[in-house]
Amino acid sequence: MENVDVDVLVIGSGAGGLTAAITAHEHGANVLVVEKSDKVGGTSATSGGGTWVPCNHLMEKHDQSDTPDAALTYMKACVGDDVSEDRITTFVDNAPKMLSFIMKNSQVDYISTPYADYFPDKPGGKDGWRTLDPVPFNAAKLGDNLEKLRDPHPQTIFMGFTITIPEASKIITKAKGWLWILMKQKILYTIDLPMRMKTNRHRRLTGGNALLGRLFKSTLDRKIPIWTEAGMTSLVEAKGNVTGAIIERDGKKVQVNARRGVIMAAGGFESNPDMRSQYLKGPTDVAWSGAPGTNRGDGHKAAEAVGASLSLMNGAWWGPTIQVPGMDRSIVMFAERSLPGIYMVNDKGERYVNEGSSYDVVGNAMQDYADNTWVIFDARARKKYAIGPLMPGSVKPDSKTSKRIMSLIHKADSLEELAKEINVNSDGLLETAKRVARFSETGIDEDFHKGKSAYDRYYGDRTVEPNPCLAPISEPPFYAFQARPGDIGTKGGIDVDVNAQALTKKSKPIAGLYAVGNCSSSVMGHSYPGAGATLGPAMTFGYIAAKHAMGVNS
Repeated sequence: MENVDVDVLVIGSGAGGLTAAITAHEHGANVLVVEKSDKVGGTSATSGGGTWVPCNHLMEKHDQSDTPDAALTYMKACVGDDVSEDRITTFVDNAPKMLSFIMKNSQVDYISTPYADYFPDKPGGKDGWRTLDPVPFNAAKLGDNLEKLRDPHPQTIFMGFTITIPEASKIITKAKGWLWILMKQKILYTIDLPMRMKTNRHRRLTGGNALLGRLFKSTLDRKIPIWTEAGMTSLVEAKGNVTGAIIERDGKKVQVNARRGVIMAAGGFESNPDMRSQYLKGPTDVAWSGAPGTNRGDGHKAAEAVGASLSLMNGAWWGPTIQVPGMDRSIVMFAERSLPGIYMVNDKGERYVNEGSSYDVVGNAMQDYADNTWVIFDARARKKYAIGPLMPGSVKPDSKTSKRIMSLIHKADSLEELAKEINVNSDGLLETAKRVARFSETGIDEDFHKGKSAYDRYYGDRTVEPNPCLAPISEPPFYAFQARPGDIGTKGGIDVDVNAQALTKKSKPIAGLYAVGNCSSSVMGHSYPGAGATLGPAMTFGYIAAKHAMGVNS
């Protein structure tokens, strides 16, 4: 068997893995990154790219501020006792340091956004500025390596082009200037003939593609090797220490010896049906996930084989999803649930959650209604908003929608007919319509408080009063489609300490083994404090793991 010697071996090429690789390299390490798929970027590249960093220095440009005490208070209010206070404190203290480091030492660039925390009314919560949006990146800078960068999720592409988080907010809520954003990007995309001759991808990478494009370019600039189609089969240990891993590449096994450590950044297990059935609350299905389909718990199993403990294995980053024929994964209803006139009901025709809550809260609530949750709306909302797989249209929008999409949609001239078609209690649905009509007039959702928090209102329609998140369901025809409790990845995994070192069942560090991202047990516990609460910790603990492996304390 061939042997390769490095200082640090990084398994996985998402945001956490590449941050770790760059950090280790900057501290003198000879680094190798291995990726089992043929694309670089992992789930991170398909994400919206939002990165949650409390106390970030970019807030100052907007005359905003934050404090470690406020951030710690907020996280503890969200996370509870799921995670030790030491780990939470470590994240709060190091996230802004990671941000400063990666922006100084790589091409990564961000802006701070007014995207509210998911629970802004909890102690320490903020109405914005902790979530960062990657600055768009010119795909041409990657040259031929663009082909190796994982494509964005299909639902983030509009008519061929991509948009940023602030742009998405304006488009979804029909805020001033939204149409110009669409027209401008469509025109720029269309007339970019040099790019169109090479690829259908937008030159202007945004979101997770912008972040991973920048991290990938920074890795290439350092000549850090990235082996693709190189899957880890097992870890190598000696006297209780992890000293490397066996990698299968080009049909041959290679033993990579890592003098300083192995940093596991191999993603979750959302694409492994057996692990989903074993750990997640059922019913559950791989097809309900919005993740790219490559994460099968390889890191979990390899770490467990050398004595690592696993925890939070029943957790995921939940969200309501819709299976669209012809797509390789489900689409996630990230934002449109906040819009007025869009509601979710069960088989009794009753609402059971504030639809405008974070997708994680809504997806978690859906666990008890996995087979009988329906998204309902009327002709007014249908014409005005993008809803799930449907694009808006002021004149006969259904006639412009493909049969593939319309196959998912139920449509009727009355709510009674709609209830019958989707097998929902008619009296319950009519009562729901009656109540939301009254709430729309008063502006107060007496049942679930939709539109009360700053997060709800971020994606509300600012032209609708008195509550930008409430409108009646009254204009025929009426519509419904089924939603499932899906996810954008699992969050349970390898137990780690404050240095991201893997822990045994006796809470002892396993020398030489680190875990970051979704293959580690999340510092967010079962909660989801804000947009980017996946990427922020992945990058932060990737940064921490690399420094610890290299013996850097400051």
